[in-house]
Amino acid sequence: LFVLSMAGVALNYAADRERDVFRATKGQCKVWGSKPRYITAKYTIVDPKTGKATQKTSLLLASGFWGMARHFQYFFELTAAYSWCFLANPMENGVLVMFYALFLTGLLVDRSKRDTEKCQLKYGKYYDEYCELVPYKIVPGIY
Repeated sequence: LFVLSMAGVALNYAADRERDVFRATKGQCKVWGSKPRYITAKYTIVDPKTGKATQKTSLLLASGFWGMARHFQYFFELTAAYSWCFLANPMENGVLVMFYALFLTGLLVDRSKRDTEKCQLKYGKYYDEYCELVPYKIVPGIY
């Protein structure tokens, strides 16, 4: 279980790093040895003081970890959390030791829903395209 938890931590880091490198290079990098798939999303922000609208662009990565699920890093976080909680032996020490993992599950599932709503408002049709490429939120093939 300890090795599984450390794998969860390492894979969570790897997923975040993959996205960071992609953003830093503006998509001019390799993801898992190939040119990355992504959506170029345009959106508009309005300065609340001046009312001036500015068009912006974001790249939505749909390769590597980010092509498997929109928040696949949450799966790795949950893997680590459940591993740590099971190491505390809930069968002997009671279910309270599972609180962290269960709380984190609820938190991350809710956060993925809120992120979807926020991105839908921000990116509109571009986010619809992205969701077609990456249909799952956290666990590929399930959710």
